[in-house]
Amino acid sequence: MKKISLFYIFLIFLFILSLGFILQTGQNLESEKENFHSSQISSEKSTKTKIHPAKTVSLRPDFLDMEAMGKIFSGHLKQPISRLLLQLIIIMLSARFLGKLATILGQPSVIGEILAGILLGPSLLGLVFPEGFQLLFPKESLSTLQILSQLGLLLFMFVIGMELDLKILKNQAESAVIISHSSIMFPFLLGAGLAYFIYVPLAPEGVDFIAFCLFMGIGMSITAFPVLARIILEKGLTKTALGSLALTAAAADDVTAWCILAIVVTIVNAGSFSSGILMIVMSLTYMFVMWKGILPLMRRAGNLYTTKESMTKTITALFFLFIFFSAWITEAIGIHALFGAFLAGVVMPDKKELRDNLVEKIEDFSLTVLLPLFFAFTGLRTKFGLLSSSGLWPVFFLILFVAVLGKLGGSSIASRMSGKNWKDSLSIGILMNTRGLMELIVLNIGYDLGVLSEEIFSMMVLMALATTIMTGPGLKLVEFLFTKENFAVKSATGSAGILISFAQHSRGLELLKIAYGLFPEKKKRER
Repeated sequence: MKKISLFYIFLIFLFILSLGFILQTGQNLESEKENFHSSQISSEKSTKTKIHPAKTVSLRPDFLDMEAMGKIFSGHLKQPISRLLLQLIIIMLSARFLGKLATILGQPSVIGEILAGILLGPSLLGLVFPEGFQLLFPKESLSTLQILSQLGLLLFMFVIGMELDLKILKNQAESAVIISHSSIMFPFLLGAGLAYFIYVPLAPEGVDFIAFCLFMGIGMSITAFPVLARIILEKGLTKTALGSLALTAAAADDVTAWCILAIVVTIVNAGSFSSGILMIVMSLTYMFVMWKGILPLMRRAGNLYTTKESMTKTITALFFLFIFFSAWITEAIGIHALFGAFLAGVVMPDKKELRDNLVEKIEDFSLTVLLPLFFAFTGLRTKFGLLSSSGLWPVFFLILFVAVLGKLGGSSIASRMSGKNWKDSLSIGILMNTRGLMELIVLNIGYDLGVLSEEIFSMMVLMALATTIMTGPGLKLVEFLFTKENFAVKSATGSAGILISFAQHSRGLELLKIAYGLFPEKKKRER
């Protein structure tokens, strides 16, 4: 265990030193970026040409007054509630259908739901049927979708925090924490290094290097704990040492990554490290109050309200008020409302009956109705066409390579250093490389803050989708390779045995003496 402790200390030292160097050196790029954008704008003005719209030809029959009927229908459809209901119908149908299809294909249902959101956005629907896309998702309707999707995320993060069992961190705590932190530090550092090279051409104008660098780092470091838990359950690994270690590491990753994200958002909102100190102190104070003040009260409440009969509408309303109040506090502090909802879930009573009752009340509506709105809203922001028009596909593959190398490599190396064999180490690395929904949440926060451009956002969304899709096939590949290797080793080194029966015990002892005389090395091994 001394070897892995030294490795962990060295890793932390290397991470801090390298990240400090990247941040310090990268600030010099800000002046270069201003020159790059000014030259780019001047070149665009010189090449811009006026495009005349093409004339349209009407094919409607003269004997039907379809124009009047169309105007009436279009007028009704443009009503906010009518448009919202139509959006809900199409989004829910698409999410359910593609989610079920993904499950049939052996992928998590969240893959299909994410794809549904992307297909309804400008990447497909807006490209194939632009008139229908504008009719269904006009710009003035996006604010309503965003608010509803944020409400769904608040409830989802509360459930994630509530289902996060901190007790599992006590089992295999040392190995799990080292694996978790390695799976954050490696990709964070690689993401920060990548930010150094893509800041000038791809970062939004007016964004300083530190904010962009930190968000690229945290964007590479996320693990989707709920998706990983489902995969482990479906693979039957829940009660195995591998599954237990992966879940523990993912839980530690979840807590650590959200704390880092809160600090990063605080720094970005404050504008600098020094001005963000007050916000960080306020955040830590709130966390302390929740842990030392609210948690004991919640434990007492857990002893009173466990059955469905005791969970009256008033009690349920109080729990919802607590979620929204906690979210409002963290939003007011400046670290984001989602962190407050997550923290509210963490301090919930650890009574299984109470948690099951709350999950039953929240999960069905939030996961079925509100969460698909988030996928659709993310899809509306995702523009894969920018990758082709701007020649950014090589940059995307570089982002994907860095993401996989950092997450899978960091987790696998740390797992191997903790004493696991290569099969389990690679399996843990593949599981920790799952990003899914949690990555999309981080990316949307970065986009809302103006830190991530449309191009970076689209490439990171595609990276999150790709790394989640490769989890199942990756586990099968590791199983196949190591099963084949073990079979080959056994075939090459296997030894034959002979079973001899005898009537008297003394005869058996004599035969053993003869055997040991012929094969003395066998006797030494058995001793």
